Amino acid sequence: MDSSNLGYAYQLPTGGCMMKIRNVLSQFSDLFSEFNRYIAPAYHHDRCERSVQMRLYSMHKREFCMVFLAFFISLGLAIFIGLAGPPITSTTEQKASEILQQQNLSSSLLATGPFTLHTPTLSTYHQQLWVIAVVQTDNTDDESFDKVFQVGVLLSGIENKHEIAMLHSVHNRTRHLKCSKQTCEQVTILHLGFIDYAAYVVTVFFYDLENFHQRYNIKDVVFYFKTYNPGFTQLELWFRLFYLLGTFCCAVWFAHTLRKFTIHDWSFEQKWISVLLPLLLLYNNPFFPMLLLFHSWLPGMFDALYQASFLCALLLFWLCVYHGLRQNERKLLTFYLPKILIVAPIWTSAVILATWEKVNAMKDPTYDHKFDTQNFESLKSFFYIFMGLYIFYLLCLILTAYSELRSMPFFDMRLKFLTMLMLIVIAIGISITFSRFGVDIVEDNFISDLSTTYESSVEFMALYGLLNFYLFTMAFVYSPSENTIFETAITKDNPAFSMINDSDEDVIYGSDLESRQPLNQSHNDDDSD
Repeated sequence: MDSSNLGYAYQLPTGGCMMKIRNVLSQFSDLFSEFNRYIAPAYHHDRCERSVQMRLYSMHKREFCMVFLAFFISLGLAIFIGLAGPPITSTTEQKASEILQQQNLSSSLLATGPFTLHTPTLSTYHQQLWVIAVVQTDNTDDESFDKVFQVGVLLSGIENKHEIAMLHSVHNRTRHLKCSKQTCEQVTILHLGFIDYAAYVVTVFFYDLENFHQRYNIKDVVFYFKTYNPGFTQLELWFRLFYLLGTFCCAVWFAHTLRKFTIHDWSFEQKWISVLLPLLLLYNNPFFPMLLLFHSWLPGMFDALYQASFLCALLLFWLCVYHGLRQNERKLLTFYLPKILIVAPIWTSAVILATWEKVNAMKDPTYDHKFDTQNFESLKSFFYIFMGLYIFYLLCLILTAYSELRSMPFFDMRLKFLTMLMLIVIAIGISITFSRFGVDIVEDNFISDLSTTYESSVEFMALYGLLNFYLFTMAFVYSPSENTIFETAITKDNPAFSMINDSDEDVIYGSDLESRQPLNQSHNDDDSD
């Protein structure tokens, strides 16, 4: 025996290739359990940024219940007002058979026209005008068919003194007549994005429907004049003003509560709320009355721009918060830029889709996006692709945040409140959107198409109330608590440090010595036997 070994011998274990693979896999199996203790910020992690103690940290369960109860009561009140409010649109109809009879023309002209239509008296409160045609046939076959035909439109305006002004000459547009048995889908004849005159005279011509008439016998053509209900327009004006004043008061109050703290001391959520509240002011659009006063596509474009900016900022907020809670370094290139690259295409496509129809309708009232399929379908696909990437990225950030921070004091409170309120907003928002616009959300939401039947003002009241009350609730919960100390230079983003004004008995998550320990300690610092 070698004297240098002092009677001891050591031999490395040899288990073969399978043992090595099993050891490697066992390390990955504990990824979200034991390994997270070393990579996740713990309560003694010396975080680099300062923060103000939020009201969230000092709220009890009953206070959380009261906050959510107030949110649901406010939203329910808005929905009730919408249910009791006027319908969004008003509709009048004229039958082609009656028009031809008044003009002493033969009923055989149902397939060709001309049909001279006189709109009811209009005002700026009607906002927009749609002329829609529905063909009625005697078809008894079970087949469905799609007939392509041409529509010619001559538009004239009538002023208060009954003077007729020629607005647009004859426009020939291609339309599709889709029928199943005796029922045919409605065909949009024209769309006016602004009401300039007290009434309009619309002359409609049909081409290439003669053979269709001989085979299926067109019984009648019903023309519908659809406008926004003036009662709904007044409701929209008043409640946009109400939400605007409420947002302004909330923003002033939130800034007042943070006035004695420097921006460097604000928490991550407080910084974001200070950005979202001004954007909510734009979402409520203080310049909305300009849509009723100026015959231009600019007010409509700015309204779409404000709404898209706020909604995309809200999407960016969710990404940043779920990532920022477990990330100390929030640099522009590494932290914000990847998220902006996902949200920015959504914002761009939303703005383009929202303004596309408005601009073209101003130039040509017979324009229909359904026949500009190449560009429109490309934008829709672009929107859906990046929306799918956003949802996947957000789910990854949520799962990672919960796996790393769910057992940490106060961080789990921030995650639970943010996630619970976000899920409520998304669930209610999706239900409102599908009930109002159907399955094809992008087509009907971003483009002025009234193919969907609107029953009441509840969709508008619920959607605007949902987003406004959501921001109001977050502003209250994320505002500084009443007992927050003024000397915030020694407070940190970790809630245990933000409660430094409490007594020693209240500090239950670690002492000052523990808070100064590094995240990963060396083995030399451990107590020896």
